[in-house]
Amino acid sequence: MRYMMLIYQGDTPTPPSQEWENLSDEEKGAVYAGYKQLNETEGVTPGMQMQSPEMATTVRVRDGETLTTDGPFVEIKEAVGGYFHFEADDLDAAIEVASRVPAARMGGAIEVRPIVEW
Repeated sequence: MRYMMLIYQGDTPTPPSQEWENLSDEEKGAVYAGYKQLNETEGVTPGMQMQSPEMATTVRVRDGETLTTDGPFVEIKEAVGGYFHFEADDLDAAIEVASRVPAARMGGAIEVRPIVEW
């Protein structure tokens, strides 16, 4: 089964924020090492970090007209900051990998969602 791992940043400090700069070099190194280890985990297809929600554009179509909204559509704590895919035998294995995402320990959350195979 393939799983989409959606990383909700929550209060997690991310570069280039002041909160990130307030972390020690050791703390920053541990975050980088955690993501590196995840990307090297068998079954993980690394994803990407996204720009902050303030950079978002939301697109809707109503009555044939394309409407756009600039800026965040959701509360910052609910915003997806990144993602990756994981191929696992079962949900328990996916949950174990999700628990190793640094954001999960630093105020964020990881949504584990099975991918529909067509």
